[in-house]
Amino acid sequence: MVDYLDPNQLEDTAAASLRKQLGQHAELEGRLVELRQQLERLPEHAPASERARLQLEMARALQILERGTEAWPLGHTAFGIFAQVRDWENAADACDILYQTGEPDALVALGHGIWIGVTFPIDPEITVHLLSHVVDDTPDDSDGAAVAAATACFITDIRAEEGPDKERIAFFSQQLLGRVARRHSQVETQQQFEAWIERLELNDPDKFLVRLRNVVDVLVQDQWWVDREAIQAEIPAD
Repeated sequence: MVDYLDPNQLEDTAAASLRKQLGQHAELEGRLVELRQQLERLPEHAPASERARLQLEMARALQILERGTEAWPLGHTAFGIFAQVRDWENAADACDILYQTGEPDALVALGHGIWIGVTFPIDPEITVHLLSHVVDDTPDDSDGAAVAAATACFITDIRAEEGPDKERIAFFSQQLLGRVARRHSQVETQQQFEAWIERLELNDPDKFLVRLRNVVDVLVQDQWWVDREAIQAEIPAD
């Protein structure tokens, strides 16, 4: 016996998707109200970092809601506080949110985030995510994308703790580098890939990390929000 599908029983996937989207939208709006209330209830003597964390989460929700103009000042203020108290992981996270708002200085924020993510031993997943934006935001023939992808692999290798999370981040980073190789030089085979890596010196961190600094400088364009030299002077020598 042949079973026939009743068209009336088919799920309206477009409508279901819209309902899910509206549900997520409402959830984020509710979260925003809650975060605003928490911010208003903070005592004046509350630590600045506590205020910044609430502002950061508000900026994240607004960015997801595609309200970048509202998200930017909150995220930027949070970044300034995190940088002041040397909370580099949250500062880098703020940069990621600021980049994703698409506001005029989004690339400046990305440059800051990458500089922080490579300079300080923060969560490697945040650093890799920031570096992946360079790949998304550069032309196919960009050497900068290759440098960013190689750095993502390097950071994962030296900073991620052994386990499933490292495997996941490493897989993402390696796929990112492979994607760049294909679009940059039409690399298809392992032999071509190895030759490409050697030609661009992506197997030498001392060389590609120097080139990454140039990528960061292009992104920031001298619009630094922090005193890099003063911050670097605080880092203990190896």
